[in-house]
Amino acid sequence: MDSSHSASVHAGEAKGQAQEKSNQLIDKASNAAQSAKESVQEAGHQMQAKAQGAVDAVKNATGINK
Repeated sequence: MDSSHSASVHAGEAKGQAQEKSNQLIDKASNAAQSAKESVQEAGHQMQAKAQGAVDAVKNATGINK
């Protein structure tokens, strides 16, 4: 095997490894974004439930709910 063929093989291997690493990083970023989205949605649901609870408390206190 001549040195130019060997260099070509090594370059191909390096490119494949770089692509795999890039794909892994993209997957990690995607997973982190999905996790953040779910956390924000959960926080939103909790805030909505608390706000509804506050509305119900005011309605009960003022007699509107009866």
